[in-house]
Order: sequence, then C-alpha cells, then structure tokens
Amino acid sequence: MDKVCCSTHLIEGDGTFNVNGIESFMKEVKLAECGLSYAVVSIMGPQSSGKSTLLNHLFGTNFREMDAFKGRHISLSLSRSQTTKGIWMAHCAGIEPCTLVMDLEGTDGRERGEDDTAFEKQSALFALAVSDIVLINMWCHDIGREQAANKPLLKTVFQVMMRLFSPRKTTLMFVIRDKTRTPLENLEPVLREDIQKIWDSVPKPQAHKETPLSEFFNVEVVALSSYEEKEEQFKEQVASLRQQFFHSIAPGGLAGDRRGAVPASGFSFSAQQIWKVIKDNRDLDLPAHKVMVATVRCEEIANEKLASFVANEEWCEFDAAIQTGPVSGFGKKLTSILHICLSEYDTEATYFDDGVRTTKRKQLEEKLLQLVQPAYQSMLGHIRSGTLDKFKEAFDKALNGGEGFSVAAHSCTKIFMTQFDEQSADVVIQQANWDSSKVREKLRRDIDAHVAAVCAAKLSELTNLYEKKLNDALSGPVEALLDGAGDDTWPAIRKLLRRETESAVSGFSVALSSFDMDEQTTDKMLASLEDYARGVVELKTKEEAARVLIRMKDRFATLFSQDSDSMPRVWTGKEDIRAITKMARLSSLKLLSVLAAIRLDDEADNIEKTLAVVLVDNRSGALTNKSITLDDPLASSTWEEVSPSKTLITPVQCKSLWRQFKSETEYTVTQAIAAQA
Repeated sequence: MDKVCCSTHLIEGDGTFNVNGIESFMKEVKLAECGLSYAVVSIMGPQSSGKSTLLNHLFGTNFREMDAFKGRHISLSLSRSQTTKGIWMAHCAGIEPCTLVMDLEGTDGRERGEDDTAFEKQSALFALAVSDIVLINMWCHDIGREQAANKPLLKTVFQVMMRLFSPRKTTLMFVIRDKTRTPLENLEPVLREDIQKIWDSVPKPQAHKETPLSEFFNVEVVALSSYEEKEEQFKEQVASLRQQFFHSIAPGGLAGDRRGAVPASGFSFSAQQIWKVIKDNRDLDLPAHKVMVATVRCEEIANEKLASFVANEEWCEFDAAIQTGPVSGFGKKLTSILHICLSEYDTEATYFDDGVRTTKRKQLEEKLLQLVQPAYQSMLGHIRSGTLDKFKEAFDKALNGGEGFSVAAHSCTKIFMTQFDEQSADVVIQQANWDSSKVREKLRRDIDAHVAAVCAAKLSELTNLYEKKLNDALSGPVEALLDGAGDDTWPAIRKLLRRETESAVSGFSVALSSFDMDEQTTDKMLASLEDYARGVVELKTKEEAARVLIRMKDRFATLFSQDSDSMPRVWTGKEDIRAITKMARLSSLKLLSVLAAIRLDDEADNIEKTLAVVLVDNRSGALTNKSITLDDPLASSTWEEVSPSKTLITPVQCKSLWRQFKSETEYTVTQAIAAQA
C-alpha cells in the first residue's frame, strides 16, 4: 500500500452529485487511461458496523473511522463529527487493476429517521448499478436471527435489483464481522439459507418469478475476527482477503463479468446520469444507459479529434500550400494525418459500445473527409491544369516538328492522360472512396477541345494557304485571257482552272490525310476548294465584265490607231478606214460576247453569233423601229441556253453598251476620215 490514496465526496448527504469533485478525482487517479481495466467496489451495512475501518485496512483508503471508546469519528483527512453521509469514493492504493471503493451511508442511520428509506434505496440502487463487487458488512450474531440488522438491507438490495435491467452478474460478498468460534463452514449454510429466504420473499415481476438468485448475483462469504479484540488476526485475515481483489477483472475473478462495464473515460458521465435517473425515480436500463454513455463520450471524443485535426499545424500548412499549387506526396501525407487522428479516436473510444463507436467513427471520418475534400479537389484541379498545359506544349512541339496532326494528337493525348492517371493515383486518400473520373473527363474534354481548336485553326490555315495559291494561280492569268478575248479564251480558262484546281486539290488532299478525318468531311473540304477555284474565276470575270465598256473602247482604240505591227497609223489617204473600223468593232464585239456569260462548263451558246447578226450585220433589215420589240433577239434579259446565274451582261445590256460604245468611238473614226481629206 505504498501508493498515495485520494478520495472525493461523490454524493452529498442531500443527494447532490459532486460533478467537480469526481472530475478532479478522475484526473488525479488518471482513470481515463484505464479503459476497461478497472473495478468498482462498494460497501453496505448498518451504521457504525466498521465499514470504513474494513475498507481502510483492506484497500489502504482513508475513510473516517469511529472511535470505539468515544463513539465519535476520527478524521484522516477532512474532519466529520457524524457518521458517513451520502457516498464517498476513494482510489485503492497498490491494487491492480485500478480499483475504486465507495463507502455508503449506513442503512439504519438515525439521522434520517426510521421510516425514511428513500435515500437508502437510491444509494443501494446506485451502488448495484455502478459496482462490480458489493460488500455486505454484517454482524456474526445476526446470522439465523429473524430480526437481523441486515435483513432490511438485503431486502432493499434485492428489490432494487428488480429495477435494474443489467446484463451482468454482480458479486455480493458477505463479510461476517466479529466471527465467533463457530466455524465458517457451519455459518455459511445458515447465512445462504437466510439470503435465499429473503430473495424468495421479495416481490418480483412476472418475468423473474422463477429466476434463481444465482442469475443476478455471485454470492461469496468471508468471515473476519473482531478488530477490537483480535486486531492482529483481523489484519492477517484482511490481508488474505485483499489478495482476491488483485486481477479481479480476469475471467473467474470477483469482477470477471465485464458485459456491463463502462469505459473508464465515461465513468464520470455514466455515474452522473445513473444518479439522475435514480433521483427521478425512473427504471434504470443499464444496457440502454451504456449505449447512451457511449453515444455522449464517443461524440465528445470525435469532436475533440475533429478540433485537434483542424488545429493541426501540418494540416494547416498543407491546406495553405494547396491553394497556390500542387503539393508533393499529397495522398500519402493526408492519409497519414487522417490515420493518426482516427487512430487516436479508436484508442480513446475502444471500450465503448461497438455499434456506437463505429457509428461515431464513421461520422468523424465523414466530417474529416468533408474538411479535406476541397484540398483534394484543388489538388486534382492543379494536376488537371498542369497536365493540360504540358499537353498543349508537347502537342505544339510535335506539330512544329513535322509530326502528322492525328498521330501527334493521339500520342500526346495518350501520354498525358496516362500521366494524369498516375498523378491522380498519388492524390488518393485511403480513407476516402472518391472518384476522380469527373476531373479526368473534364481534362479529356479540355484536351479534345484544344485539339479541335488547333485542328480548326490548322485546317483554316491550310484552306487559306491553298485558296491563296489558287487565287495567285488564277487571278492574273484569267484576267490576261479575258483581256485577249478570242475564240479560245474560255477553253483556255477552263484548261487553266482544271489544271490549277487539280494541283491544289491534290496537295490539299495530302495535307488533310494527316488529320484523320472521315471521308465525307474530307470530300466536303475538297469540294469547297474546287468551288473556291471556280469562284475566283467567276469573280475575276465579273470584275472584267463590270468594266467591259472601257475594255471595248481600249481595244478599239488600239486596233484602230495601230497597225498589225503595233505601230501608230498615219492616215495618208490610202487606208480603208471603213474596213479598219469594222475590224476594230468586231474585235470589241468579240470582247463583249466573251464577257457576257461565264462558260466554265463547256456548254455551247449563240451569244457571239446573235450579237454579230444584230449589232454588226444589218443586211437582213430585221431591225426597224416598228418591229424592235417583236423581232429583236436583244430585247431580252436572258440568253437562250444560258442560265441567268451564269449571265453577266444581258442581251438588252449588250445592246445598250454597244450603242454607247459606237457613240463614244465615233469621234475617233471621224477624226481619221478628216485626217485623210
């Protein structure tokens, strides 16, 4: 008994539970560290029957004892002039496992009055609910007596036991005091018979009418000599009895039934709640109470661990760092921090009800994961954005290195999606079952979108390149051919268009093959390029047709004022001005007929013939003022066998242009005739 004993007044004489006292007591004896490795012993018996003396010698406690000569109590710590009031609790010195002892107020105390048994029953019920072992202190001379002092106490114990819905059996140890010369083996059967009679006489609920005493209690009987008369023998017997309390919670020990045990960290709260239920005169359902205690304590432990995690310096640094960029070893580090937190919970909650402990652990885990999930999502976001940036860089490098578009896109996508998978695997938190597939899908969509954007840009570049090539290859030559305006103009333009289009389409087709597009899309783009080529020719023809009058006058002026060697004509009087004028006008008319319609499909028409017949050859006399609307082929907005979409200059426009042309060139002819005169 070398360890220091400490005690507390657990329940005051007026029934007040000393919350602060038990909390301080638990901290002092470090009870919370014991788990289920502790036992609670209580003692009941008549007032002044030597209960405190027995406890002090048996467990090394410092409960107050009565002076046998003066009839007063002497104090080993705090003085009290009267008998034990309420319930005191002390820590036993030198006994393993940790053992707590409760000293109950005497059951026949005169201070409370003969009929006031309420507190007696309440304290008895409390002791039975909290204790693993209950010592019944009784006088040897009361055994077999009808009016024994312990009979009311036993009736009280058995009656309140009916109110306890307890899964475990409590050990009742009857301590016979001031044993006479009668051997214990003779006393014990008589005592057990007395106990059985009292048990049989106690009213029981229907469910326990036939239930034997052994279902509720393990009954032990010991006898001690008189402390006053045989002190040394008493001490020897107590020392022997003390050995039974070592390893009391082992199977077969005095407190071996641990089914109803509350983990030590919850003892204070459990005791408070049990006393509250008893004071409220409600039935005490210990299994339900055990679950309630587990619920409260596991919730407290979980909240403590959550708060500890939130304040954890490593986590705080981790959370701050993740806001600005990826953190190396994210998954392993966070898994470790969470594991430590949950392990601490497991350690502190290990002895509480399995179902409650598991539920609260799951709730704690969920709260922790809710707390860290934003960091996890941020980390995935960093990986996704980083992977996308690297993909773009590698993709551009591959394309600039001459790698085919489709091959580059496929290989880069595969490489960087695999890289994302590897990096996201390092982010996995073992405690969480989070799916990164949505972030992966987002990355894939971003990559596909970038590939599509680059593809569109590259295709646009290619299209522009080949369109420029066509424009350069067609615009100048077509303009020159139209300016020459001869019988072979449109055949030459068609040949030029066909040659340049085939060349461009061939090159464009080869370029498109690296994009791995479907045949329909490729054909559509090639057809679009062909249409563009035709469009270049058509646009150039329209531009030339828009200034046909200027072109005609330029041609007329050139042919009329220059000879076949392109030398300026000198009007000497020998020249046939009429013939020269006709030749120049016919050539200008040829230009008009060439530009009157687009002829890219090699379809025959009568435009030139009609213009010649109507505008130059008037020998038929078909054109008279009276019949112009009836017989004039140029009095129309369309050409026969020529689509309006291909018509650039309508018949009526040709007639108007020709009239204007003749009018504006007439002066040149007149000047020439005048020069000959």
